Amino acid sequence: MTVRQARTPLGRKRSASRGSVTAETAAVLPALMVVLAAALWAVQAVSVQLECVDVARAAARAAARGEPLDQVITRARTAARPGAKVAVTRDIETTKVQITVEVRPPWGQSLPAVQISATAIADTEPGYPP
Repeated sequence: MTVRQARTPLGRKRSASRGSVTAETAAVLPALMVVLAAALWAVQAVSVQLECVDVARAAARAAARGEPLDQVITRARTAARPGAKVAVTRDIETTKVQITVEVRPPWGQSLPAVQISATAIADTEPGYPP
């Protein structure tokens, strides 16, 4: 017994798997969208981390030079993302600044927040006002 394949109007043979590529693409497309969204979210999280590092370093340098801590905290909050928590500790030897931000992906505000933080430590300049 032989199976005959149907012929198209132009005389070409029709394959039994015709349309499977379209079906496979339709099945895989949602997974590709999830992977793309996760990749974009990871890029944003890394960007926020780098911002936190820059702000913490600048604030640590300013505080180590002896600038008033309330001004340092205000500048750091202004430079960081909204809702950032800034902690500054300064003693005779070292000055430490920690910036903490909770971020969510812009496309998923109902998702749990990811906490990103950065810490910078600088040597306190001699003669800072205690």
